[in-house]
This record gives sequence, C-alpha cells and structure tokens, in this order.
Amino acid sequence: MLKKAAALFLALGSIAIWEGCGSTSSRYVYAAIPSSNEIVAYREDPNSGALIQLAGSPMVAGPGVQALAMHPSGQYLYAANSGQNNVSIYAIASGALTEKTPRMTVGTSPTLLALDAAGKFLYVANSGSFDISVFSINSDGTLTAVTQCTSSGNCSATAPIGMSAINMAVAPSGNILYITGQCIEGCIEAFPLTQGQLGTPLAGSPYTTGTNPYGLAIAPGGGFLYTANKLDNSISEFTINSDGSLSQFSNSPIGETYTSPVAALIDKSGKYLYVANQGNGNLIGYSIGSDGSLTLLSGSPFITGTEPNVLASDPGGGYLFVGYGASPALQSFSLATSSGTLTSVSTYTLSGAGAPTSMVVTP
Repeated sequence: MLKKAAALFLALGSIAIWEGCGSTSSRYVYAAIPSSNEIVAYREDPNSGALIQLAGSPMVAGPGVQALAMHPSGQYLYAANSGQNNVSIYAIASGALTEKTPRMTVGTSPTLLALDAAGKFLYVANSGSFDISVFSINSDGTLTAVTQCTSSGNCSATAPIGMSAINMAVAPSGNILYITGQCIEGCIEAFPLTQGQLGTPLAGSPYTTGTNPYGLAIAPGGGFLYTANKLDNSISEFTINSDGSLSQFSNSPIGETYTSPVAALIDKSGKYLYVANQGNGNLIGYSIGSDGSLTLLSGSPFITGTEPNVLASDPGGGYLFVGYGASPALQSFSLATSSGTLTSVSTYTLSGAGAPTSMVVTP
C-alpha cells in the first residue's frame, strides 16, 4: 500500500513538473481558401508553434469564402462569403467549427471583416457595392444588422464609402474605422463610430498614402498606423491623433528594397512591424520606436516561401504565421521577443486547396 502511494505521488509530481515547464492550453489557426470554398483548421502547439491539422479539416465553407474574423472570446468565427454576398457564423468548440444559420446578407462581394476589441460589432467591407455592412454581436455570437443613418435622417442597410475597400481595421479604442483604398492616389478613409454607426469622415479624410495600400497595421496602443503599398514598394507611417485623424510622418513613405509589400502585422508587444513582400518571398522586419519611427531589424529580411500574402500572430506573442499564394501553404515562425528575429518552425502544404486570403488565431 505504501509503495502504491509513493508511486502515485511520483506520478502526480511528474505531471506537475511537466505542466510547469510549458503551456498546455491550445490555440487554433484558421485560414480561408476562396478558390475551393473551404476553411482549413489547425491546432497550434503552444510550446513549439507547430501546427497540427484538425480532423475534418478542411471544412466546406460558403462560396468564395474570402475573409475571417475571430471574436475576442475565441468562441465564434465569422467568414465573409464573396460569392454569395453573405456572412457565416461559426461556433468554436475544441477547434471544431459548427455553422449557425441563417447566413447574414450583406452588400455585393464582401471581402473584408473587422471587429472592435470588445467584440460588440462586426464590420463588413463590400468591395462590389462600395459600402460597409455593420452588425451588433449578441451574447451567443449571432448577428443583428445595424441600420446606417446619416445626420439628415436618411437611413439604409449599408454605409456608402465611395470606393472599393482594400483593407480595413478598427482602432483599439473602437471609435474609428480605418479603410484603405485607391482614390486618385492610395488613400485611407477614417470614419468615427458610435454604437456601430459610421459617421461623417474625419476632417482631412481621405488621407493620402502610397499606391495600392494592401497592408494595414495599427499599433496596439493606438498611436500609430502603417500601410504597406504594393505598387510603390513603400511603407507609409502615420501618427494617430487624439481625435482619430492621421498625420503623416515627414519622411513618409519610406522606400523598400523589396517588391510588392501586401501585408503588414505588428506583434503583440507593439515593438515590431513585419511586412510581407510578395515579389521577393520574404518578410522585412522593423523595430518601432517610441515616436513610431521604423528601424530595420538585424537579420532582416526573413526568407519565406513563394508569394507571402497573409500574416497572423499568436496572441501569446511567441509565433507568427504566414500564408502563401504560390504553392499554397502555411508556415509558422518563432518570434524572439528580445530581438524580433524570426526562425522557421515548419511549413504545411495545403494539399488540394488554393491560396489562403485570410488567417486568424484564437486568443
């Protein structure tokens, strides 16, 4: 009896030691594949950043599933179906996705999704109808359409923006929606938000940026905004003022040595900006100064697969994920928080699937 008790004590001690040496919680990574109308799903090993494809993945999604958005609770995933002009809602349980019905009708060709940090509102950019659909998010993850009304009292189902949105993000405060597009030049429109209502664009909006601003990243503290400009091979830098308006840095945009930057991501700490250069198969990394200025990281660029076009980060801050447009695949990198250096963990071929266009990670 004493030997059994001792053995049990040792076993429990071993479990306690193992749990203390690493994280046991799981995160899940999802990517939209519009060409095959699928969502691929992986479990992320929290100790290595390796990805393990889930049973049942890829799963059938809506036609032309283009964009994904993760609810801050990690319980719900939203998907924009550009081929059916609607949005799907999925409940998440142990990584598995269960679609809630019905799908929510939006404008023409929804291609972008954005959530506020509190998870109260979902914004849908409809590239075909040049407008934004807005939904309030209920406690069970379902959506309720928010009618858009102007100051003159005219109301409609969507808010017109006068251009086809290229990228979109909500300020950390939840009070401003930033949308990039191609006006006469590349531009950023800034709309004040009140309970899901888009107001009149801020003074000075639209703000000029580089040509085709595909990449858009906002510092976690809300003080700075950056765009990666595909046709200019440049990065534009802005200060976000207290009212949400933008002031471009005097030296902005800064030119890149590499071509076709199409995605931008700031790590959880807010210390590093990474830009995917589709034309060169690499990521360029910058440290972000207290004044928002960018300094090229030692060891940059970091070599990737062909045509990197999608970026996502682990909310824990230790890993970064890349999706590739040519030879479709996902790749995970470890991120050294002290230096910003990226080191490849592994690459995961998307067998039979097309290129990913959006990628999200559970909190």
